[in-house]
Amino acid sequence: MNNLLIFFAIPVATIILSVVLQKILRSPFLVSATFFAIFLIVTFSAFDESFLVFAILYTLLALISAIITRFICCLINNSDNPCFRRNAIAGEGICGNSSVSDDNDDDDNSNNGSNNSGCGCNRSMQNQCFRRRYMMRR
Repeated sequence: MNNLLIFFAIPVATIILSVVLQKILRSPFLVSATFFAIFLIVTFSAFDESFLVFAILYTLLALISAIITRFICCLINNSDNPCFRRNAIAGEGICGNSSVSDDNDDDDNSNNGSNNSGCGCNRSMQNQCFRRRYMMRR
């Protein structure tokens, strides 16, 4: 077996595919179980039993990269920056109101820096991921 395949190509492919599967499945344990099943089949169909150690290591690598991906996505989703929030992509403003409104008067600035509008300014300083178990599925 080629060392470049074992130590470079398969781990890089595992990391990339585990990030993609984490974004689709949203569960690190499902991602790692999927990788373990795939590597277990590959171990006994294409390689010998010595590849089973690498299959377990690649499964742990998939689990770790899925957990890191989930943590980063959770930090981005709970960010106060409107560029990172989901509703900013959907065309909504930071307060959840539509950013394009017909009855919005540009001359009247009714907020003038008040923090009681329900926007991101009033959000709790504790990150939602740290209050919940970050492994739980939302």
